Amino acid sequence: MGAYRVRAINPQSPAEVELVAFRMRQTLVEVLGEEVGGKMYTMDWLVQRLLWHLDPNQCVGQVFLAEDGEGHITGHTIVRIELDEAGREVGLFSTFFVEPGSRNQAIATNLVAQGERWMMNHGMRTAMTYTAETNEKLKGLLLKLGYHFVPVQNEMVALSKPLIDPNPMP
Repeated sequence: MGAYRVRAINPQSPAEVELVAFRMRQTLVEVLGEEVGGKMYTMDWLVQRLLWHLDPNQCVGQVFLAEDGEGHITGHTIVRIELDEAGREVGLFSTFFVEPGSRNQAIATNLVAQGERWMMNHGMRTAMTYTAETNEKLKGLLLKLGYHFVPVQNEMVALSKPLIDPNPMP
């Protein structure tokens, strides 16, 4: 395992934006199959959705990239503030991706940690994500990191975790 870091995306970099949008599609294909996931959204829509997360007039969000020591982007996560089904603000992981050759190196774990820090810095007390019932890799990772299943009124499964400030005020 080589050295890598997690950083915010450069929204002015077309290469970074297009790579993450392409990998958003790869995530859908991996989880839902080419027939469903591959046809769900156009690449233009995925690029616009990524940029929506970075537009403070539309969303409180961020895109974090994991990159190795040579600057190769190995993975990403997209986070935002969202209302849960009860109308409470939560930190939402919109998507995760780690390229297959870089998996099992704690990259996803570090992306989760960075996203949770971002959420806590925005006052969130809960982190959550929605995923397909068949997404065993993500469910396994998040359960290992202290997330638990919460009921939702749609076809997805939801995982949630309370966020605890490591430096609480006395």
